[in-house]
Amino acid sequence: MKGFALQCVRYLGLVVVLAIAGQALAADVHWPRMTESADGVPIAYEVQGSGEPTLVFIHGWSCDGRYWRGQVPYFSRSHRVVTVDLAGHGHSGLGRDDYTMPAFGEDVKAVLEDLDVEQAILIGHSMGGPVSVEAARLMPERVIGIVGVDTFHHVASEISQEQRDGMLEPLQEDFAPAARQFVASMFIESTDPELRDWVMHDMAAAPPEVATSAMEDMLARHADGEAARHFEELTIPVVTINADLWPTDIEANRQLLPEFDAVIMEETDHFLHMAKPEAFNRELERMIGTPP
Repeated sequence: MKGFALQCVRYLGLVVVLAIAGQALAADVHWPRMTESADGVPIAYEVQGSGEPTLVFIHGWSCDGRYWRGQVPYFSRSHRVVTVDLAGHGHSGLGRDDYTMPAFGEDVKAVLEDLDVEQAILIGHSMGGPVSVEAARLMPERVIGIVGVDTFHHVASEISQEQRDGMLEPLQEDFAPAARQFVASMFIESTDPELRDWVMHDMAAAPPEVATSAMEDMLARHADGEAARHFEELTIPVVTINADLWPTDIEANRQLLPEFDAVIMEETDHFLHMAKPEAFNRELERMIGTPP
């Protein structure tokens, strides 16, 4: 009987240890969260770390929150870090008639309100740049700055209907191969081929109706000058970390926003935060003023 009792005690002790270990492991899991945008579309987002200001990472066209994996562990050591899946992207909902920059801005607003964020820096890659502008216009009391990532190359540049059609028509006719070809043009030869291939195929798997709607709206707002007008109305600092793949007209952007500034990372491409995360993180850290 003594042996049996001892076995029972050991078994119960093991159960307690496993339960405690299970709780500890569960505490380390960062489960995604959900909230609703202004039009009721469910928006998925994730939160890690603590510390203000909150850094809100906004992905680009046909991407999602996974594209910031090289930044989240680094910056969550000293900041609350939020990654958002815009409507129609990642794990967020569909059902929107038109996927527009203002509607995406509402998605970001919904997340910040759900978290009751007081001070946020919005970090937007590519299409995430104009989305950040729209979100900042909706929340001037919450957003204290914007950092673009290979975006804001020349906010007021002219774009013709022919150029718009040249970008949209292939995507509308046969999305996946056209998207792969389009994305391939955003890389340089020295970029890791595994990264390049993953991005190309991942973005080509996006819902075509979402991707074409978002592209059409982004180009239209750029062509009719709305993108430039909204950029000009900002009253917060805007900086960008751009690759040298395409020229960035800093002086032209300063005609709209005198405090605008940019840093150019050499020998990289549109996905610079993924291709060269260490160098990119150093630049972003410097821009947001994180102590070393």
